Amino acid sequence: MKKQEILKNIQNILTEKIQNLQKLIEETRASSNDTKSSMGDKYETGREMLQQEINNLQIQLNGFSNSLNILKNINPVPHQSIGLGSFVQTEKGKFFIAVSLGEIVFEKEKIFIISAESPLAKAMHGLKKNDIFSINNVNQAIKNVW
Repeated sequence: MKKQEILKNIQNILTEKIQNLQKLIEETRASSNDTKSSMGDKYETGREMLQQEINNLQIQLNGFSNSLNILKNINPVPHQSIGLGSFVQTEKGKFFIAVSLGEIVFEKEKIFIISAESPLAKAMHGLKKNDIFSINNVNQAIKNVW
């Protein structure tokens, strides 16, 4: 499996999300400044709501930035046992253990990008090819680990 290419694809997705959030924060700040200069104190509540929106966007931005830093520290070498940076194929699907991003499509295949802190990643941690694990009372076999 092209682990390095998948990792690069995930980094590109996160970089795009970061850029979009930065742009949205800038636009929201500009909107807040426009409201401040043209409306006076009467619309203080509106400005406060915009500030809360900026704060929420900043929290998302920080999360994506932290995820990108985690990805940059992953060494894409093949793994024998499952841990951070492992690409795993089970009977139920393919998983890349890195950050919480959800499903992506890479070369027409669905891959779930999951955090090492997720219950699924924790259930698979340390396992090897052909090992069996259980999550939600369902047994699954590890078909391959990269």
